[in-house]
Amino acid sequence: MRQHGSRPRGAVQPTAPRATRLLGFALCGAAMVTVGSTVVASKVIVASVPPFSATCLRLAFCLPIFLLLMRFAGERLPRPDRQDRLLLLAQAGLGTVGYPVLLLFGLRWTSAADAGVVMGSLTAMVALVSVILLGERLRRSQVMTIALASAGVTAVTAGGAAEGLRVDPSALLGNAIVLCAVTCEASFLILNKRLRVAVPPLALSTVMTGLGALLTLPLALLEQPWALVVPAEAWLAMLWYALVPTVGGLFLWYAGAARLAGSDAALTTSILPVAAVAMAALVLGEHVGAAQLVGMACVLAAVLAGAAWDRR
Repeated sequence: MRQHGSRPRGAVQPTAPRATRLLGFALCGAAMVTVGSTVVASKVIVASVPPFSATCLRLAFCLPIFLLLMRFAGERLPRPDRQDRLLLLAQAGLGTVGYPVLLLFGLRWTSAADAGVVMGSLTAMVALVSVILLGERLRRSQVMTIALASAGVTAVTAGGAAEGLRVDPSALLGNAIVLCAVTCEASFLILNKRLRVAVPPLALSTVMTGLGALLTLPLALLEQPWALVVPAEAWLAMLWYALVPTVGGLFLWYAGAARLAGSDAALTTSILPVAAVAMAALVLGEHVGAAQLVGMACVLAAVLAGAAWDRR
């Protein structure tokens, strides 16, 4: 899903009616719940399907749906100039391929609960990447956001030692890979600001899905997916990932963000780590200890502090 941190043109201002804002919060919140579910789905998928094959199959599920939706909406694919074509290709490589593939790799070694907390650092990572790629200066709210999110990631990474357990090196590796996935997603969002001609959300999702499928196909073939025995739960997880977070989550987010100010929409991203950790415990039966709770609290504080400061 490629919608965090953006708001469509014409979005309402903070003075929107209370009922409209409440509906916006509900829709964006629901979108974040679907995004949180990708951690659980990915954990199920990676147990039996290699990362590139899983990503290629998911995108193959999504592409015809997006094409049909574009036809129904009467939209056309964009015709970008050379610079924008390169930016779109880079976005596809980072966000459509890099993020899900690295998330799948990371979940081979870390728990879904830990990955959910690390994913919650996206808001802070966007601020950090904007400094690196765009040369922007950090505001005090962004410094606070990065510090709190870093504390949250550190908490889950060092959680075993805090609870008197031996720190698992493989879990450290998994968390680091998931953090790289978050960096890819943040870079995707930042590069979108560099496009000369803005691409509507549905068209952008269609282009990203098509380019991502083309980029992953050669690597997926190297994994020889035809020789795999894929259990039913993995197929269901891939279908869920394709239909609910990728397609459904997109429309939930944009429908909600159109009713909210940017800072209000950003607040709803705090639901992501909570949803991911809760579903890891309920669906996968993972243990959620003090480390995950402390990490989640820090990540939530990072999102809330940044959004609250930006409202001033």
